[in-house]
Amino acid sequence: MTKNLHTNHRKRVRARFIKDSNLDSFEPHQVLELLLFYAVPRRDTNELAHKLLNEYGSLYTLMNAKPEDICKRCKVSEPTAVLISMIPHVCRKFLSSALDNESTCINSFNVAYSHFEAILAGQPFESFYMLCLDLNKRLKKIVKISDGTTSSSPVYMEKVVGDALLYNSSFVIIGHNHPNGNKKPSSADVQVTSQISNALLHVNIKVLDHIIICGDDCFSFAKKGLCNLGY
Repeated sequence: MTKNLHTNHRKRVRARFIKDSNLDSFEPHQVLELLLFYAVPRRDTNELAHKLLNEYGSLYTLMNAKPEDICKRCKVSEPTAVLISMIPHVCRKFLSSALDNESTCINSFNVAYSHFEAILAGQPFESFYMLCLDLNKRLKKIVKISDGTTSSSPVYMEKVVGDALLYNSSFVIIGHNHPNGNKKPSSADVQVTSQISNALLHVNIKVLDHIIICGDDCFSFAKKGLCNLGY
C-alpha cells in the first residue's frame, strides 16, 4: 500500500509539471522533491526535501554545495548529492550553449551582457571569462580564464593572450562576477583590465569592454569610460 501511495503521489507531481510546463507554482521543497524522484526510487522524497532545505536554508545554497558536503551533512547517497549539485552547472551549460554561436555579432553592451549573464549568473565564486571575436565582431569562442574564490579570481596574462591568439581574435570582451554583492570594480579589477588591454594591443587585439556581473546588476567599463574601452 505504501508503495502505491508513493507511486501515485509521484505521478500526480509529474502530471502537475507536465500540465503547467513550468515550476512557477511549485514551492522550493516541491521542486526538490520532484528532482529527487530520479535519484531516490522508493523513499518518501518530500521528507528528504524538507530535511535538505532545513540543513542548507535555500535551494541556492544547497545546489551550490559540493557533493561530498551534501553526503556528509545530510546522509544521502553520492548519486543523490551529485544530481543536486549538478543543477546550477547544467543550467549554465544550457544557457551558454544557446549563445556559443559563431554567427552572433557582439557589437554592443546589451548583447555582451546577455552572454556574461548566462555564463555567470548564480555562480557562488568568482570566475573570469573572455569572448573572442573576429574582425566583424562575430563570436568565435567563449573561453574560461580562471575560477577563484568568493572574493577574487586569478588572471593569467599568458592564458589571456594565448587564447585570444589561438582563436584568431581581432577583439575580445572580458568579464567576471562579484558574488559578494558589490558590482563596483576593485582597484585590482581596474589594474588587471589595463594590463590585459595593453598586452593585447601589442598583438593587435582590442579589448572592447570588461563587464562585472553582480546578481541582477552589472558594471561596464566601456559604459563608464574606464581604461579607454568601448565598442
